[in-house]
Amino acid sequence: MSTTAVQRCNTCQRTLVKMPGSQYEVCPVCHTVNLFNQKIKGRVLFRIGQFINAAANQYQHELQRQTSIRGRKRAVLCGITYNGHKKKLEASVHNVKSMQDLLVNKLGFPNASIRVLTEEESDRSKFPTKRNIQDALQWLVQGCQPGDSLMFYYAGHGTRVRDQDGDEIDGYDEALCPLDYKTAGTMLDDEINATIVAPLPHGVTLHSVVDTCFSGTLLDLPYLCTFNQDGLYKWEEEHQLTTKGTRGGKAICISACADNQNSADTSAFTGKPVGALTFSFIQTIEKESNLTYGRLLSSMRKKVNHAQQVVGRFAPHASPMSQEPQLSSSTRFEIYSEPVKF
Repeated sequence: MSTTAVQRCNTCQRTLVKMPGSQYEVCPVCHTVNLFNQKIKGRVLFRIGQFINAAANQYQHELQRQTSIRGRKRAVLCGITYNGHKKKLEASVHNVKSMQDLLVNKLGFPNASIRVLTEEESDRSKFPTKRNIQDALQWLVQGCQPGDSLMFYYAGHGTRVRDQDGDEIDGYDEALCPLDYKTAGTMLDDEINATIVAPLPHGVTLHSVVDTCFSGTLLDLPYLCTFNQDGLYKWEEEHQLTTKGTRGGKAICISACADNQNSADTSAFTGKPVGALTFSFIQTIEKESNLTYGRLLSSMRKKVNHAQQVVGRFAPHASPMSQEPQLSSSTRFEIYSEPVKF
């Protein structure tokens, strides 16, 4: 069987990319144009600026065309430590870095398409304040098109407040606590839903992984997956109103615990503090193939439950089963046959 030799750039020696329907090959790193001609038996490096620019533009156009077919991947990762607070969270930044590594190295998200918000960022516009989180979430869904895959990850404190608009069956809104929540206020589930769920057009998928307390319905999605004592599941409607869905897209939230439960960082997994939800999610995605949502949720619950048995319980004064990962969605589906796709 004959094979085609790998062609390398004459300038930087990177592997060349053949431009469809063309005799030219373009370096994806330095964009130098190389002509590979069998009659010449070698490569000719073109340095005529206008020609090189035109060929590079053709190459970039092809990349954009192929990207639009595959769909773009974009993510917002937010981790809040609350330095100086009596309830400081030691693991939040580590959680964000671990999630970013998973997205880039396992799930194919470009680093340039991931916006990170933590207190360790040198740019203050990337501090996890309420305004910056709002801006990042707007950026996440801006211009999304069919085929796009979006991710919102949050590690920080969460809370519950009295529902004011009558859409919550239990009478409470769930909320995130930004870095400046004492002055700027919390971010209610109603706002999060309106920002990143309601605008989703047909063909766009949003996954949210929320590692915080009281987070079962934090995206205000219409359906929550619940299980009975026999392990059978059903989708329960979660809201009095019917306006919490998308514009045809699909939103799925994997959250740390039920709306009335606490979540926690724990050293039971690695000996160092990590988010129980975050660690169990990453471990399951990395080590198991052909995952369905049912299998993902089941595996995460087993890992978290085992860790709680090891340490007794995660939070002071909490019940033995103080944390149980949840699944909610904008649509109902068969969780044991629907494959997990990011």
